[in-house]
Amino acid sequence: MSYQLSLTLVQQPEVLERVLRVVRHRGFKVTKMDMQLEGEQGVGLAMHVEGERAIELLTNQLDKLFDVVDCRVHA
Repeated sequence: MSYQLSLTLVQQPEVLERVLRVVRHRGFKVTKMDMQLEGEQGVGLAMHVEGERAIELLTNQLDKLFDVVDCRVHA
């Protein structure tokens, strides 16, 4: 299954590493990624992922990261 995620992140040097670690540990593969600065403190990350597991397993873990402000799945 393929999913598109939109994340709003706090701008920190290590935030992308944390997000990618969670994606990998939950058994998903990143197929496309686009990252843009949104003002002084925010970062927008659009990401396409593929995996056999339920996407809720990934989004629930991403929401728990303190640097993740918002996480949405698009159809």
